[in-house]
Amino acid sequence: MTTPDHQPPVPDSSEPSGFRSRDRIYRSPFGIAGGVLLLAIVGWLGVDALVSGHGRTPWLALATLILLVPLVIAFTLRPAVFANEDRLRIRNPFRVITLPWGSVASLRSSYSNEVVVKSGTKYQLWAVPVSLRARKKANRQQNRAAAQVRTGAAALDAGPRRAQTDQVMDDLRELAETHESAERAQGEPSVRWAYEVMGPALAGAVVLVILLVTG
Repeated sequence: MTTPDHQPPVPDSSEPSGFRSRDRIYRSPFGIAGGVLLLAIVGWLGVDALVSGHGRTPWLALATLILLVPLVIAFTLRPAVFANEDRLRIRNPFRVITLPWGSVASLRSSYSNEVVVKSGTKYQLWAVPVSLRARKKANRQQNRAAAQVRTGAAALDAGPRRAQTDQVMDDLRELAETHESAERAQGEPSVRWAYEVMGPALAGAVVLVILLVTG
């Protein structure tokens, strides 16, 4: 499940100065909730080891915290999709991909949601995970409504007709189809690596390996 939100765009040095239309922001509330829970558990265990540990334990705990905290944030709190009339910006765990609509060939949904650019490169939308359970439930709602129409019965079921993540993909496809020919939606895809996440995690991994090897 994802939660759309309409907010002013965040300036990004990788974007042309003309890109200033309002963003639709999609995030996974389940991912955010899971990330907060994991951070609480990791923080509690790590701080406890730092405070009450003896010998090398505090150092091992500190290195583990430096490794795990950025990774938990990267895979749970960080992913988001920003879409406006000019471009699609995908913030995945380790990369930020900016795709002007003119460079997008298609948006696909199967066991994962992904965008395909005209060069053939595919990028997964981490913030819009596929829920097969929600998709099956929505399909059952559609079949039940169709059966009621065929039999002339009143529509008693007001449940969703589309899984929420599928609806998000429909919204993104509509944006792409509507604005792919616009002058401001032209340009080449750009990819920026999230060194602010990778750097601390790598440093924690190196320190942890050194401590384990020299122990």
